[in-house]
Amino acid sequence: MSFHSVVIQKLLSTNAHIGRRVTAHHFKIFSDGTRNSLSVIDSDKTLICLRNACNFIGHLARNNARFLFVNTNAHFDEIVAQMTRTIGIKNDTTWRLGGFLTNSSSPKKFRGRNKKFNLGAIQAPDCIVIFDTEMKSSVIREAYKLQIPTVGLVDSSMPWDTYKRITYPIPANDSVELSICFVI
Repeated sequence: MSFHSVVIQKLLSTNAHIGRRVTAHHFKIFSDGTRNSLSVIDSDKTLICLRNACNFIGHLARNNARFLFVNTNAHFDEIVAQMTRTIGIKNDTTWRLGGFLTNSSSPKKFRGRNKKFNLGAIQAPDCIVIFDTEMKSSVIREAYKLQIPTVGLVDSSMPWDTYKRITYPIPANDSVELSICFVI
């Protein structure tokens, strides 16, 4: 059995090929059609996008690049922490303010407090990996503005405005925990 068929079989077993009910028109290039009004994602195209993203991340990792992993789903926190430990990348999973990349050196004023806090300049990462792209569209906009490449799982309901700003999109069902494990 070839490596290609093993990967396709794993993608199918994790249900990464089943999209959501709303299929955006720009997502048709990754879609094989619909079944029971659910979008069916083409596993071959997912594999191609996954290889491109892995090659890009591997190239950056060999050059000791800085990565930022963004995750909003608490179910995936342990998976992301385990992956960053395996790779040997330090990942800060603390809560971040909006504009933490573009306005990192300006002082912030929190609601309910009269003091302004200067959070200090944050060194921009070389790549941002986003697991829940629909929830983190503000991070995608900031990365696009600063020309930081992004890798993200995209689903069939992703709006075009957000989708076009992701450098390496990986079409897969982003709500299934097993597909996140497999892609990592």
